Amino acid sequence: MTTHENDDDVLVFLDDDDLPASKHADENFWNILIVDDDEEIHSVTRLALSNVDVAGRPLRFLHAYSAHEALEFLQEYGNSLAIILLDVVMETDDAGLTLVRTMRREMRLEEPRIILRTGQPGYAPEESVIKDYDINDYKTKTELTRGRLLTTVIASIRSYRQIVTINQNRRGLRKVIESAANLLEEHSVRDYCEGVVTQISSLIGLDAAGLVCARAGSLLDRDDNGVYVLGAAGEYAQYINQRLEVMHDSVIIHNVIQCLLQKEHIFQPSFTVLYMSAAGHEAAVFIRSGHGIENVEKDLLQVFLSSVAVGYENARLFHELKLAAYRDSLTKLPNRNEFINMLDAMRDTSQSGENRVAALIDLSHFADINDGLGQEVGNQLLIAVATRLLSRLPPSVGKGRIGADVFGLIGLDQDVNPSVINDLFKVAFEAGDQLIQVNAAIGLTRVRDDQADGLTLIKQANIALNRAKKSASSNFEYYAADMEQHTYERLAMMRKLRTDFTARKLELWFQPQISLKDESVIGMEALLRWPEGNGNYISPAVFIPLAEYTGLIVDIGYWVLEEACRRLVELNKKGYEGLRMAVNISVPQFRDPDFVPLVKHIISQHGVEPAQLELEITESVAMDEPKIVVDSLTTLKNFGIRIAIDDFGTGFSSMSYLQSLPLDRLKVDRAFLKDVGHVKSSAFIADTIVTLAKRLGLETIAEGVENPEQVHYIRDLGCDEAQGFLYAKPMPFDQLLDYIANYQPLNIT
Repeated sequence: MTTHENDDDVLVFLDDDDLPASKHADENFWNILIVDDDEEIHSVTRLALSNVDVAGRPLRFLHAYSAHEALEFLQEYGNSLAIILLDVVMETDDAGLTLVRTMRREMRLEEPRIILRTGQPGYAPEESVIKDYDINDYKTKTELTRGRLLTTVIASIRSYRQIVTINQNRRGLRKVIESAANLLEEHSVRDYCEGVVTQISSLIGLDAAGLVCARAGSLLDRDDNGVYVLGAAGEYAQYINQRLEVMHDSVIIHNVIQCLLQKEHIFQPSFTVLYMSAAGHEAAVFIRSGHGIENVEKDLLQVFLSSVAVGYENARLFHELKLAAYRDSLTKLPNRNEFINMLDAMRDTSQSGENRVAALIDLSHFADINDGLGQEVGNQLLIAVATRLLSRLPPSVGKGRIGADVFGLIGLDQDVNPSVINDLFKVAFEAGDQLIQVNAAIGLTRVRDDQADGLTLIKQANIALNRAKKSASSNFEYYAADMEQHTYERLAMMRKLRTDFTARKLELWFQPQISLKDESVIGMEALLRWPEGNGNYISPAVFIPLAEYTGLIVDIGYWVLEEACRRLVELNKKGYEGLRMAVNISVPQFRDPDFVPLVKHIISQHGVEPAQLELEITESVAMDEPKIVVDSLTTLKNFGIRIAIDDFGTGFSSMSYLQSLPLDRLKVDRAFLKDVGHVKSSAFIADTIVTLAKRLGLETIAEGVENPEQVHYIRDLGCDEAQGFLYAKPMPFDQLLDYIANYQPLNIT
């Protein structure tokens, strides 16, 4: 077992040697179909996955540049395609999802694994789509670094192999079942074993009362070598899935063990124990009888056991495959799928008045432990946490491993609450030779009778968990409906922002900037506005973070630059030459490798003087990616573009770093002007910033100027320019033209 941890990408794999070789289609290659309308994506993917072997077989790439071409590949290759790397947006916004729907529902291709990719996160499929169409993963193209792409592809190939293996075994099992009588119609080990008892009893003319026992070493979900009751009928049915000793029947215990040790049948006047073996897995069938077994009946039973042994092996295999799908192989706890089933079962069996709770527990900084101490220590820590959950919490509490470092609990409120859970993490965990202290974040949701299903509960607990991880005051949160509403509204706003930007509904407004020497208009700042459609506007403080989160800010940023340059051209044509346009730049724009050449191209394309454009960065942007910011701004400054730093003094940048920036101007934040006229430290800071700028040879502009008193103050300090409501509010471009044409200085003396 190998565990791969990388940030939020969490996968738990079986080793390649644990998976049987696929007898499916071409044995020499894994067929990977890349579906994308961008040739570069094909090249980058092929390069990233070159020379990759999985289980001794290389990858073979097939290329489709539209959903229509992809459909032809699906018709030709069918289930021999291991993975489809599929772009969501191609000919149409939903071309990728339409292809998935055709593939799964109409063509009935269930085995190929699907990885959705998109350069436009706003077109992410709904959760129901991912579930209904069996989609393995969804990532934006910017998320898929080579490491993450490689991890996702290897995981999907292994998933594909498992599904192919399961389907092959299912088909083989179906043939065996269809060729036998009622007995072989049972899929589970329990039902099969109960059927064996019933059929044997019927063959020798007895009431169905007996049991089948097997050594635990032959079962996937048992670690000891005890003897367990796999199936039973009649009075013994109550002992199913329990150890044989629980029965307290010395005759049964002794003779079943003897049968397994001797590997032969035991015939006695009052009972019979039959030995059954298939593919190294053995079982003993105990039948209580009122008379001895005749020789003819023995012969009949021998033939019957020879026939059903194959069925037992297939039923056992089916049982193991089912367990593998619902059990975490590292900790032996139920996995996420089974945990959801447990939530469903708990909801269905809850008694009125019971206060039941579902909780998710996230181990803090687990990735650091994996990176610093190694994955083996990380695995041992997970096992130690699982062991403590099992040993310290009562059996009535359901436990599961939901993700790489996330565990789940279900139970009564008295057993599953923040106090109890935090107590579990007070003592350090032993992981190999390491003693590791672990903290945890906890998300909880209360189970109510009217709730829909287990998936809903786990989603609610996860929402609460995310809130808890962001909280500065507490490590736990209980789910509340407004949390989900907030998340839903945020997602809806992100979708609307992308839609409105695509429809060109965003607007660029402008706020004039005034020289304090002669009160002339020397430029303006370009400010983004998002109309709601009802005359109101959504605050930039709300939508700019959303645009940055989705990556849309890069496209919006280039549009703002284009629009700013276009408006500068109009101003120049109307005789207002020499005005400066300030445009704000965000961190994601600097991270775009095409940022600098595109800025140059936009300016050159519109034919404006580079010095007419001023790029504004905040202090926090400057500190986020220091080297990238300095290198990019230096190149742009050499091109002739002016550089300003906004909100200066609100952050914690060092003087040495400030001197390394190719700045032209410092912008004094409005927060330092609000106390002008009072003995306040903020006014003193404004004085300090202006003095600092002078010594560095930089110009200064004060924003948020709202009254003449502030003008007097900043002018006396030596500030060069001002911007604020005293002179003008932000306005659309047509109003800006009127403002400039009719501008009259305020003559503040």
